[in-house]
Amino acid sequence: MVRSYDMDRPVPPEVVQRLLHNAQRAPSAGFSQGWGFLVLDTPADIARFRDACQVGELADNYLATRIEAPLLIVPHSNKGVYLDRYARPDKGHTDRSDSWWPAPYWDIDTGMAALLILQTAVDEGLGACFFGLPLTAYDSYRAAFGVPAEFTPIGAISVGYSDEPVRDLRSRRKPAAEVVHRGRWSG
Repeated sequence: MVRSYDMDRPVPPEVVQRLLHNAQRAPSAGFSQGWGFLVLDTPADIARFRDACQVGELADNYLATRIEAPLLIVPHSNKGVYLDRYARPDKGHTDRSDSWWPAPYWDIDTGMAALLILQTAVDEGLGACFFGLPLTAYDSYRAAFGVPAEFTPIGAISVGYSDEPVRDLRSRRKPAAEVVHRGRWSG
């Protein structure tokens, strides 16, 4: 995850298109595709994003309030799209209840789309970082960018050419024996 970018090198428009193209190919429950992506690629828009996220007592603790990047993509989930899709006869449910969902697939699927943006950025030789927005800033963020209430930002992704030294984090990665379980969780 890169947090410092070369601000003199914008992300080429064709690369931005590839990032978004690949995001739209993420898997989604029932092929619901209940996501939306807000692209911010001007200094004015990114400054407005930082200002909109500057709400609440802990706002300064968030990268969102101080991010400097040539490109931000904010992935949003839309729960209603999933509830509508699964209330159709071919899915076997008759109402829009979320009580039977074992996990919030609207957020999970949007997270998968975000991961595809991150992977595409790496493939394009770019740096990127997924980070959260303060919950207290959602209303001001929506107002600043005209985001409808049914869309919830699941985070944001900064993208650009890295201005950071290459770091080797292999020694900090947990060993597979701690996180991979075969056949059963514990013995």
